[in-house]
Amino acid sequence: MAYSMTAYGRATLSSETKDFLVEIKSVNNRFFDCTVKLPPEYGFLEEKVKAYIQSKGVIRGKINVFIGINVLKDENTEILIDLGYAEKYLTALYRLRDKFCLKDDISVMRVAENKNIFSTVRADEDAEKLWNELCPVLDSAVDSFMQMRKAEGENLAADLISKTNQVYDFISFIKSHADDAQKRYKERLEMKLRQTLDTLNLETDSARILTECAIFADKTAIDEEIVRLESHFDAFSKTIRSDDGVGRKLDFLFQEVNREVNTIGSKVSDIELTKAVIEVKTLLEKIREQIQNIE
Repeated sequence: MAYSMTAYGRATLSSETKDFLVEIKSVNNRFFDCTVKLPPEYGFLEEKVKAYIQSKGVIRGKINVFIGINVLKDENTEILIDLGYAEKYLTALYRLRDKFCLKDDISVMRVAENKNIFSTVRADEDAEKLWNELCPVLDSAVDSFMQMRKAEGENLAADLISKTNQVYDFISFIKSHADDAQKRYKERLEMKLRQTLDTLNLETDSARILTECAIFADKTAIDEEIVRLESHFDAFSKTIRSDDGVGRKLDFLFQEVNREVNTIGSKVSDIELTKAVIEVKTLLEKIREQIQNIE
């Protein structure tokens, strides 16, 4: 099944002590590249989040995960006062006031502006407990994210199948007209060769002329390219319905399709077949652009 590499998922959850927010966004990338943004004090969760997302089957894409954790009730943090420092600081303020006869506006809030008086002591967070709290909201966000990837992937797959069917129709047209085009090419070649020999007053065996024309005409045969293209179309039908990541396989497959079509384009000289080749190449360009969006 084809999954889109462009998707978005979001979920929130509130408990007695914390509010959680998880947002997941992704865009195209050749490999799995996941960035997790967490509050600094929860950075230890980063690798677990990455592993969790990969475990859900995400194998390619540039994924950005934002996790917000708002603590409502904190039983692990204690604010300490350096009483010795505070006493010396106040003494210095009083001396400054008395020495220069300054207005006395010393208050708790004024003194509290000196951050050196306070220190924050945070007890070690129970990592396993926090992970268990985060998992439900992370799982909900990932589920939303995966649903969008699947829905977008189904749309991409439907578009690819439609365009590939159009390519197949053009190839079928080329195949059905190739023999007649080759025959006409051989006849034109024989006629030009005979005209040239007559102009130069040269004589040669008719059998030799026919042999040489047949040799040149064989060089325009596209039977092998058509057979390989049909094989590639069969591979596409199987790959697009595969449960594995199909993006890279499809990209390689259509590189091969493009190569065969270019070879056909270099061989055919019939105007109608040339037009068909141009249409195919236009469709292939659109197909390869779409494939870049598939995981």
